[in-house]
Amino acid sequence: MVDPNEHDRFILQQQFRLVVNQYQFSLPGPDDTPGRVFCFVKQKMFKFKEDVRFFTDETMTTELMRIKARQRFDPTATYDVTAPDGTVIGKFSKVFGKSLLRSTYRLHDASGQEVAIATEQNLAIALFRRLVGLVPGLGNYANWLPIPYHFVFLRGEQVLAHHRRQLWKFRDTYTLDLSPDTGKTLDRRLVLAIAVAMDAFQAR
Repeated sequence: MVDPNEHDRFILQQQFRLVVNQYQFSLPGPDDTPGRVFCFVKQKMFKFKEDVRFFTDETMTTELMRIKARQRFDPTATYDVTAPDGTVIGKFSKVFGKSLLRSTYRLHDASGQEVAIATEQNLAIALFRRLVGLVPGLGNYANWLPIPYHFVFLRGEQVLAHHRRQLWKFRDTYTLDLSPDTGKTLDRRLVLAIAVAMDAFQAR
């Protein structure tokens, strides 16, 4: 098994499924190509509250962690990230007001202390992406366009991590780079969880 907290860089890929969101995480190879796969993710469908499970392999029998929403159909819902036995890893929530312009999330550790804010890196691109989504006939295909979808994780002015969409990919693919967090102060599992949420919960 791979312990995410022993690594700084990851690749997240969406898998092709018709009615359910599924993803896989791998350690990056040369030029940010996917290398060793170590985690498979499945979003449970038809749930009143979001429910996402992370597993060690494709059989999806051994669970690593999960994301569960506290509220139903709430744009400001808080999502708990827990181990299979219920041990709290952390939580995150969307900042509704700021997210009207560019998507922004607050991350908290197991004790409830805020440890980072994740926000779209470029305001102009965030606004352009929203405008494209409103164009009649084009909005349904906006996610297929090579528009950057990049986030930066901050603690005050300190950059902790980058989350970048790889452009010109047929399926959503992201590079997560936590190497700026040299002291490993941010739990990598919490970052993996919110990376999936950024795609799955926004219908990316």
